[in-house]
Amino acid sequence: MLFKNALGSSAPASLIETARVAIDLEPSPIEPSWVIDGHPRARGRQLSESLDGQVRTVVWECTEGRFNWHYRCDETILILEGSIVLESDYLPPTRHGVGDVILFRKGAHVRWHVEGYVKKLAVCHRVLPTPLSVIVRFLRSLKRLLTSGNRAALGGQLQ
Repeated sequence: MLFKNALGSSAPASLIETARVAIDLEPSPIEPSWVIDGHPRARGRQLSESLDGQVRTVVWECTEGRFNWHYRCDETILILEGSIVLESDYLPPTRHGVGDVILFRKGAHVRWHVEGYVKKLAVCHRVLPTPLSVIVRFLRSLKRLLTSGNRAALGGQLQ
């Protein structure tokens, strides 16, 4: 990982870590069968990964071209530089630029048109299978209920 903990070491499982987006990127070729037009060249680098491996942060850039993209996770992007036009069967061509945030759900298929150059920061979240996600949501709700109940009980005792 490129993140460093607050003391500057790269110790795993640090509670606070930092990274720079202005780093050397590695080639990250677009699947050739996805390219529609041009010769887009992509580069990227993973900046961080959650302890459970379900969430990662990536910086990615690409030169001009048109290509398909198929999402295998939920991905939220923030455009840092340049612009793109996105379209799909459900989305008319829509231009996005610096400062725009876009969420792509797992299973989405989008056609990208990079207009010259684009650089993005992406947060990718692996989606749990539905039965497992229902259990996780239930446990979170139960935890909130128990936690708020404990706070209310403690508040009553402190008065």
